[in-house]
Amino acid sequence: MRDGAWESGAREGFGPTPLRILLLEDSDLDTELLGAVLDDLGHPYSLDRVMTQAAFTQAIAGGGHDLILADYVLPTFDGLSALGIARAQCPAIPFVFVSGTLGEDVAVEALKRGATDYVTKQRLDRLPRTIMRALAEAKARAERERAQRDLRALNETLEARVEARTRELAEANAELHRQISERTRVEEALRQSQRLEAVGQLTSGVAHDFNNLLTVISGNIEFLGRAVTDDRSKRRLEMMRGAADRGARLTAQLLAFSRRQRLEPTPVALNQTVASMRDLLQSSIGGGVRIETTLQPDLWSALVDATQIELVVLNLAINARDAMAVGGCLTIETANVTLTDPPTRPEEPTPGAYVMVAVSDTGTGIAPEVLTRVFEPFFTTKAVDKGSGLGLAQVYGFVKQSGGGIRIDTRVGEGTSVRVYLPRAEAGASLNEVPPPEVDCVARRAPDEAPVLLVVDDDSAVREVTTSILAELGYAIRQASSGLAALQALEADPCVDLILLDFAMPGMNGAEAACEIRRHWPHLSVMFVTGYADTDALMRAGDVGAERIVQKPFRNGELQRKVAAVLARSPAAPGLRLVSSRAGA
Repeated sequence: MRDGAWESGAREGFGPTPLRILLLEDSDLDTELLGAVLDDLGHPYSLDRVMTQAAFTQAIAGGGHDLILADYVLPTFDGLSALGIARAQCPAIPFVFVSGTLGEDVAVEALKRGATDYVTKQRLDRLPRTIMRALAEAKARAERERAQRDLRALNETLEARVEARTRELAEANAELHRQISERTRVEEALRQSQRLEAVGQLTSGVAHDFNNLLTVISGNIEFLGRAVTDDRSKRRLEMMRGAADRGARLTAQLLAFSRRQRLEPTPVALNQTVASMRDLLQSSIGGGVRIETTLQPDLWSALVDATQIELVVLNLAINARDAMAVGGCLTIETANVTLTDPPTRPEEPTPGAYVMVAVSDTGTGIAPEVLTRVFEPFFTTKAVDKGSGLGLAQVYGFVKQSGGGIRIDTRVGEGTSVRVYLPRAEAGASLNEVPPPEVDCVARRAPDEAPVLLVVDDDSAVREVTTSILAELGYAIRQASSGLAALQALEADPCVDLILLDFAMPGMNGAEAACEIRRHWPHLSVMFVTGYADTDALMRAGDVGAERIVQKPFRNGELQRKVAAVLARSPAAPGLRLVSSRAGA
């Protein structure tokens, strides 16, 4: 190894590390001359000399050289063969021919085959510059290749990053679309719920007022029926009575939609209900429709009004029949269902355990624009004389008031399945009502005096009809036009046998008045006479069993019968005087 000054080389950018030079040369004298020239490089170096093809191949395989210097003519080997080995094994290492017999044609051929440069032994003074240029080109080529590799790696990672970022943006975009869709769905569900709620409030108010009118009409028809004797007038009265009854049924449907109807929830075995209705359903839908049932054997009990659930199944069956103009198959299915997904529409049930009854048909299906309105009262796609548009509205109101929900699966041209989800009754649930306590106050009346009834109603015409009906039965009647007036009347004289309260009254409604009465006169008995009833409010008021609520308009002696039944269960106890908790206030 020869060491020379390396400062100039360091300035050229090769650094102080010694160059490793592989020399293919068979002449000792030429080797000495080349060593002297290399000392002028101004850079430390080490020289590995070989003379045969085997030694050259072995040295190439060992690697680690920075430069190859080769003679062209060797006794058993030639420079072009060495060049081929070098280009195959280490193509990045500069290869420079140093020869005394290298002609121009040979030099050109050598350069074509990959030699970096050539120097004749007659011009060895050119060797240092040639070496420095070859090393600089090799360094530049290595840096260029390294830059290309880095660029390729960067491109590969860039593609991966772009792909990852694109995927992130796609996922974010999909999530945004999902959120927008969910918000749109929630807003639509809210609008639908608000629309149904507004319509429900409107229909309940109309039904209440209409029931008050029907009460006056029905009551006066009853009075006139006792007075007229000719058959023609009686027939007219009977027609009027029939019209009033149809009006009452219409308001009952409106109250069902607005969730203001009176319900008596009891544990119901829906399998038995469906089985018992088969003949009724078949006669209602005709022989052109085949009825099939799929009933779950271990079905839970449903906590619903038994009479109303029969009307629900009948309504759905009739709707299914109308959707199958040329006959088909109607399937009634029951199942135990536990729901976990939140509702997507106002009519759908919330998560929980339900008893499901489904009515499916093979009819025409429901178009999407119709499906959004099927529960609105009076909305119908049938001919004018074919339906009132209250069937599904009544089903909706009953199911929601019962604490359940509805889902409709439909395909145009294939059929519809209406699934009704009803709350599950707890095992061993009992809904028997505790009989009301007895009224003790009779001190102000004689033993044979008629029972005293307090009739509270803000509608004077309804109040007149009610008091007239009850007065004919021999009861002593007191009246009040509001809940506050009733409280004032009781403060003056709390000794009454029964209080009949209208539910919908301005200021203090019937339920609120009943709560006040129970708080101050707990032994007084209360009944509700109403066109509709808020079940929650009545439950807070207490005594809300069927025997304590009379629906307007009065029909078939219901008012008289229930008043007599309540009084019979609440006999006055002679000799005791009720002391009002408000006395002396």
